Amino acid sequence: MSMEKPYCNPEIWGGIECTINRVNNQFLDQLEFSGHYNRPDDIEAIASLNIKKIRYPILWEKHQPSLNSEIDWSWATKQIEKLKDHNIDVIAGLVHHGSGPAFTNLADNKFPELLAAYAKKVAIQFPEINYYTPVNEPLTTARFSGLYGIWYPHKKDPASFIRMLLNEMKGTVLSMQEIRKINPEAKLVQTEDLGKIYSTPKLKYQADFENERRWLTYDLLCGKVDTSHALWDYLKYIGIKEDELAFFIENTCVPEIFGFNYYVTSERYLDERLYLYPSSTHGGNGKVRYADTEVVRVEVPDETGIKVLLKEAWARYQQPMAITEVHLHCHREEQLRWFNYILEETKSLINEGVCVNAISSWALLGSYGWNKLLTQPNGDYESGAFDLRGGYLRKTALAQHISQLNGSVEDLHPLSMEEGWWQRNSRFIYTPAIQQVRINKSDNRNTSPVLIIGKNGTLGKAFARICDDRYITYKLIDRQECDITKKEQIEQVINVYKPWAVINTAGFVRVDDAEREKEKCFADNCEGAMQLAIACKATGTQLVTFSSDLVFDGKKSSPYIESDKTFPLNIYGKSKAQCEEEIRKHFREALIIRTSAFFGPWDEYNFIHYVKRSLSNAENIKVANDLFISPTYVPDLVHATLDLMIDKEQGIRHLANKGAISWSDLAFDVADRFDLDKQFIHAVPSSHMGYIAQRPAYSVLGTEKGYILPSLENALDRYMEIKQKERRKVA
Repeated sequence: MSMEKPYCNPEIWGGIECTINRVNNQFLDQLEFSGHYNRPDDIEAIASLNIKKIRYPILWEKHQPSLNSEIDWSWATKQIEKLKDHNIDVIAGLVHHGSGPAFTNLADNKFPELLAAYAKKVAIQFPEINYYTPVNEPLTTARFSGLYGIWYPHKKDPASFIRMLLNEMKGTVLSMQEIRKINPEAKLVQTEDLGKIYSTPKLKYQADFENERRWLTYDLLCGKVDTSHALWDYLKYIGIKEDELAFFIENTCVPEIFGFNYYVTSERYLDERLYLYPSSTHGGNGKVRYADTEVVRVEVPDETGIKVLLKEAWARYQQPMAITEVHLHCHREEQLRWFNYILEETKSLINEGVCVNAISSWALLGSYGWNKLLTQPNGDYESGAFDLRGGYLRKTALAQHISQLNGSVEDLHPLSMEEGWWQRNSRFIYTPAIQQVRINKSDNRNTSPVLIIGKNGTLGKAFARICDDRYITYKLIDRQECDITKKEQIEQVINVYKPWAVINTAGFVRVDDAEREKEKCFADNCEGAMQLAIACKATGTQLVTFSSDLVFDGKKSSPYIESDKTFPLNIYGKSKAQCEEEIRKHFREALIIRTSAFFGPWDEYNFIHYVKRSLSNAENIKVANDLFISPTYVPDLVHATLDLMIDKEQGIRHLANKGAISWSDLAFDVADRFDLDKQFIHAVPSSHMGYIAQRPAYSVLGTEKGYILPSLENALDRYMEIKQKERRKVA
């Protein structure tokens, strides 16, 4: 009777998105966007993850922008020394999705020798570095630069693509030869996207071709591209000479580690039935038009996923492997699930005898502009293990997860154990290629829930809705199930549901009525939240509760930040300010979200709906023209709050869509967007509004901890888009 082998954990590595790519004559530097060059404490923060190795840039474009320039190694030297002090091995990257400095490019036949000359300089300067990636993802970069024309030198033909790939690979071989003259122990860690193509039967020939082409990076290095290679005739056909290919047979450079970068979009599906897919997916091969989409979005008969692909790589090369990029641009719990999914699949492979040494948390500092394929500055930021939007490295839940995996703590986040969206039936958004009934393993989940208090309120309902979308187990309760002003009821409900977090959206919200119902306002907004804080502290349960912009007096002329002193003008604001004090006194680890004037697409209890309805009915409305606020889009508020809660953020945080506007200007904006008659809007001073409670003239919320919500204009655009879709459905 044989015993099953125990799982062997791979090492956890890290990496920094560091691309310096060229678009026409503009160089776009990810490390400049992230501020890494000017933040001296980044390495210490990264070291806190206890990673073993890091893919770290010593990029050619940065250090040698002109051919004969004297290289200033001072910054890189400091960084490498810090990493060495923390016992983190460096995998040095020399070109990362780049075309080299301005004096060369991927199509330049001198590129290989020029890169090798730079590699030699790096090895002389840093003889202690034992791992190198001279060119990251050469085949992928060549496709973007030579086949699609997206990056410099913007070619769009197969011959240019292959020429660029050969230059990158020859540069890699020559670089390693030069490096090993200085450091004979230097090892090549060659990275490439781990992808695969699936297709309808009609397009099988195209899938077969691309599935052979995907291995070219490694086949060239291993000297496999000879007359027996499946693409030999193709390469000859597009003009590649035999002696060019013979170079790789004569100068084999087998990587010590085959580094595979795997993304949820790495596997593709080709389908000639264009009508099933949006136009953005349409393309072709010059002969046939077809859609090219993520295979995760189409139900196919083939087995898919990283485990399948790594088995194929292992069968082909029988060499040590590592997953050198693990990253997902998604909500925080999905980032945790993605990392955990890759880790568990890797463990399973190791258990089967496949040699996978490590998985790497990629884009530790996040990345900029991949939504624009790195073609323009100011692209969207997507966080990694750290979130930089406050100007510093804030650990996310993913960073905490990695730290625990590398340490002795086994207290992993409960959300990390759920299936990710790529494993659920809801991922299929196109007509499936096959019809098949599947049952999700997680239909009967027993994960500890989030307890949402405020079942009947706008915010409570929004949290429940978005938790459904994000596959976060929750329990939504109302005052009948738990009166939060009563300690014993809180203790009972926490004991029954055993939540890992509590979100308090309950409270007294009628600002003018609060002036007449002071005791009730303070009981609901202050006493109830305080009792929750005491109970959560006692049980080690996370707590999120909400405060308001009305804790300020409005005397500032710039947005209020978290550290500004509170000075409320009305009873409602005073109840919220006192609530903040009590919670901070009883449970400093709680998260308090200050927000302002929220609006959303799912209910009618907000200012924007009021304006739309009134103007549509030709009703006159009065709106204040001297009160300035920062309206907050409810979906943005809820998503950001959940991310911060999962990150275990503490203290006070301002969440509002970036922007300042008066109530009257907001009303006019709504009228313009929905083509409604503005003559019914009467902008008046707030003194003419009949308010009982005094309002601050300026209660715009800014932040010193980093904006994480989009702009107000962006939020209004998305709100309008949803409402227009609803109107078209009704019509």
